[in-house]
Amino acid sequence: MPSGRTHDRITYLSLLPLVIIIYSLTRRIEWLFWFSGAYLFSGLMFGPDLDIYSVQYKRWGIIRWIWLPYQSCFKHRSFFSHGFILGTAIRVIYLLTIILIVAIFIVAIAQLIWGFPWNWRNFANRSFNLLKNRYLAEAIVTLIALELGAMSHSFSDYLVSYFKHSQKKQKKRPSKRNKISK
Repeated sequence: MPSGRTHDRITYLSLLPLVIIIYSLTRRIEWLFWFSGAYLFSGLMFGPDLDIYSVQYKRWGIIRWIWLPYQSCFKHRSFFSHGFILGTAIRVIYLLTIILIVAIFIVAIAQLIWGFPWNWRNFANRSFNLLKNRYLAEAIVTLIALELGAMSHSFSDYLVSYFKHSQKKQKKRPSKRNKISK
């Protein structure tokens, strides 16, 4: 399996070709910012290795503890953490759940202190409508970038593991020369 530094290099080196592809397909410069930010975030901080004590995990700094329940739920390199689409979807849902829980506590405390009215249903409806009507394309580009960042990580893991496994097989097999000389 590649080291954290190797995964980082892959993320940085693959960004430019992907940005060129995205721009050639969409011709939208603003989407490049969404894509680039999400791809770098996914490759450097939000990738599949959050299921272990990794470079990605350490980059979360003082709030890295939020990933401890995630680590205890998933075995390293399982389909649920390193799997295509499913791994990213689980991490997105997990992070959004953590953010929602924290937001509920912050809003509840703020309501107690300042007494302002707050309705979660209205907030959710307005947010969903805003996302659906105004930022749907950006959300899709962001999700694609998050998945591509995770895929680059998982693909390099699988490729290196396959290469190492094939090297071990070659070392175990006796060469034809050894068979002839016996």
